[in-house]
Amino acid sequence: MSPKKVVILVADLYQDLEVWYPCLRLKEAGHESLIAGPEAEVVYKSKHGYPIKSEIAIKEVNVDRIDGVIIPGGYAPDILRRYPESIKLVKDVYEKGKIIAAICHGGWLLASARIIAGRTVTSFFAIKDDLENAGANYVDSEVVVDGNIITSRMPEDLPLFMTEILRALQEYKG
Repeated sequence: MSPKKVVILVADLYQDLEVWYPCLRLKEAGHESLIAGPEAEVVYKSKHGYPIKSEIAIKEVNVDRIDGVIIPGGYAPDILRRYPESIKLVKDVYEKGKIIAAICHGGWLLASARIIAGRTVTSFFAIKDDLENAGANYVDSEVVVDGNIITSRMPEDLPLFMTEILRALQEYKG
């Protein structure tokens, strides 16, 4: 299997484990992660103050050169959806059939991109109403795979979430 490139979206108040665990698991599996934030070369702090530096601005991501996007939770997705380029990236990745994965509050960005109507998803229970109001079928499950959308609820679900992402990357022929 050839190495894949996956963008991990960040902004202030990201959930620590939901950024770092996928980043490290991708590296361990021989893939490349690309940390993208509203601005390039900016240090964003997690909910607990842990820093991560963006490598690229979201608006500079070339969808044709990546294989997927991971949207971690925390409060960062609420910040990210205020940037039209974040919504555009998520929508473009989805429309090209590439892997789009969201955990915890990451579903907010899926709702803002208007890509979950009629799809089955999960998330942290606090945004269930937001996802249902966006037309999604919400289920309370450790991980849900519906086509090219992979969703999960919380940090405790990360092992299965990443197992499904890595499986999808292996099957992805893009």
